[in-house]
Amino acid sequence: MGIIYKPIDVVEDISKEEFYTKYLKPRKPVVIRNMARNWPAYQKWTFDYLKDSIGDVEVPLHDSSKADPAAPINAHAAKMKFGDYLDLIKDTPTDLRIFLFNPIKSSPKLQQDYIPPKDLMGGFLDKYPNMFFGGKGSVTFLHYDIDLAHIFHTHFNGRKHILLFENKWKRRLYKMPFATYAMEDFDISNPDLDQFPALNGIEGIECFLEHGDTLFMPTGYWHWMKYLDGSFSISLRAWDKSLAVKARSILNLTVQRNFDNLMKKLFRQKYMDWKEKRAINNAEYALKKNRPKRSL
Repeated sequence: MGIIYKPIDVVEDISKEEFYTKYLKPRKPVVIRNMARNWPAYQKWTFDYLKDSIGDVEVPLHDSSKADPAAPINAHAAKMKFGDYLDLIKDTPTDLRIFLFNPIKSSPKLQQDYIPPKDLMGGFLDKYPNMFFGGKGSVTFLHYDIDLAHIFHTHFNGRKHILLFENKWKRRLYKMPFATYAMEDFDISNPDLDQFPALNGIEGIECFLEHGDTLFMPTGYWHWMKYLDGSFSISLRAWDKSLAVKARSILNLTVQRNFDNLMKKLFRQKYMDWKEKRAINNAEYALKKNRPKRSL
């Protein structure tokens, strides 16, 4: 059987009423083709333009190696001048990535190049746009965002392959305890179902983004992303109206993250071994109990 993927809904344009009814309220992903077509960034944001704007800034780089047991989540593997990194990914396959990079801090003029879709919903965190860059073949590991925001993820200058999963599948995805990511021992795009049987039969959504496409990713959605070309994206984030979601976000960012980092520091590999064992046990129990129930 394997993992069951269905294609994502794709629209050219969408009204506020349709967006709320079909996607925001039921928390369902959708790709909006034309949302960014009227942004200045659609024409302006090339590698050369960004290099001229913030090329001298030193940025942390991340790779696909398994995390150091003692390192905090999102610890970087290297640093490089931003312009040099852009030159690298334009022509060279590499697993080096940049994520959670706020371009406005380094070049405020870039804020004039994009338009948050406030005609569709409110709650945008205007001061915290994040950009993501990757070389051809680089992969963002399977996770959900710790702040639980709704995300409008717009891609530029290439193609990106994305797999999405509702949070209800978290145990079957081998979620690590006290974390927002899955075990790093399997490739969700081509998993070994004999070694990770709980993945067999789960449901996901598959999509491909091209230049100017915007993915609406609702709060709590797990996502895996692969850069099919050297390219980049910007994520605009918006709060969910639910007080419960906001409370969980604050708990994740304060108590859970700090506890996890402390335990890594104190117990290193022993703690990570326990987390992996617990993730496997939780996944196997959910599979045995057939949880959650399939919807297809």
